[in-house]
Amino acid sequence: MAAREKLTQKQVRRIALAAQGFTDRPPGGAVERRHMARVLGRTGLFQIDSVNVVTRAHYMPLFSRLGPYPTGILERASSRRPRALFEYWAHEASLLPVETQPLLRWRMARAEEGQGIYGQLAQFGRERRDFIDQVLAEVSARGPLTASDIDGHTGTSGWWGWSEVKHALEWLFWAGRITTHSRKPSFERLYDLPERVLPAAVLATPTPAPEDAQRALIEIAARALGVATASDLRDYFRLPPADTYPRIEDLVEAGTLIPVDVKGWTRQAYMHREARLPRKVRARALLAPFDPLVWERSRAERLFDFRYRIEIYTPAEKRVYGYYVFPFLLGEEIVARVDLKADRQQGVLRVQAAHGEPNAPPETARELWQALEEMASWLELGEVEICQAGDLAPALADAQKQPA
Repeated sequence: MAAREKLTQKQVRRIALAAQGFTDRPPGGAVERRHMARVLGRTGLFQIDSVNVVTRAHYMPLFSRLGPYPTGILERASSRRPRALFEYWAHEASLLPVETQPLLRWRMARAEEGQGIYGQLAQFGRERRDFIDQVLAEVSARGPLTASDIDGHTGTSGWWGWSEVKHALEWLFWAGRITTHSRKPSFERLYDLPERVLPAAVLATPTPAPEDAQRALIEIAARALGVATASDLRDYFRLPPADTYPRIEDLVEAGTLIPVDVKGWTRQAYMHREARLPRKVRARALLAPFDPLVWERSRAERLFDFRYRIEIYTPAEKRVYGYYVFPFLLGEEIVARVDLKADRQQGVLRVQAAHGEPNAPPETARELWQALEEMASWLELGEVEICQAGDLAPALADAQKQPA
């Protein structure tokens, strides 16, 4: 795509949707590991979240872009050989391609020095290094292990209820001395040594200079976003400002990032040199709250005129849209939002509330119903139940009654 000095909001939206994989051709048959790799090549990572009201957040981006897929693909890629994914702190806790691990070693080294991590964890690392070494020896001798597998593990009422063993394990995880081997069905981490988890070729990769690694991470972010402000680029891997802005300047000078003005945006934007502007986007997707298309709320508002806040921690009587709300992308716009809950005992995907956006076209309810049916089938839930809450709920219930 040729460089341009000015872009409209609609153009940036199309570029962003293409960058995130919403214009890629869907799989012609069964979804395979190569399709997962293609999506990861777009997004760069999947954010992990433990909330399991519908399905855990890291499973959703693949569904949103590929449709129904066997979740075992993702589980095997993150827990079995040949290992394709590993866990670390990127955009919060994330699943990332193993090839990204060398680019995060500078963050691990800083964590070992007590930088860039929670203050209490840094203090624990300074004061309890002998104990941390004992826990590391346990993992080395007996891993993979959970915190509860190590003698002396008892939760407390203190910081997040973490025991001393859990503190030690998390410090070691931040420092890159251990990593996630896999997770139990309860989502509890099993920790092990990197050399027993990561591919040998990854471990043998020379550690890049921090500046080179940061440039590479910003380029991954820029490729995933298409067009972004400096704060958008920084947020993708949660980079410190001092490590971001000089690297952006380097990438501009190299021609990797092209400065552009976006109509209506007050801040300078940058376009990745490989970004493409499709003529049209025909997407239909339910988006998890932690999907990279919408996880940065101010960007979602700039792109889609869509104000989005997660209300999990809001008292029920003060919630506007619901507890765990999925934006609904149709075409090039977010046209609705639905508060969903998977009732696994009853085999029901429950639509607790459905709200349309001001730009919602007449076909929104019908398209949303089809997307909900598809999600319910993927989650192996036999029924979609629509509660009559929200202005879109009556039309959604009517769509449910229409013959397929």
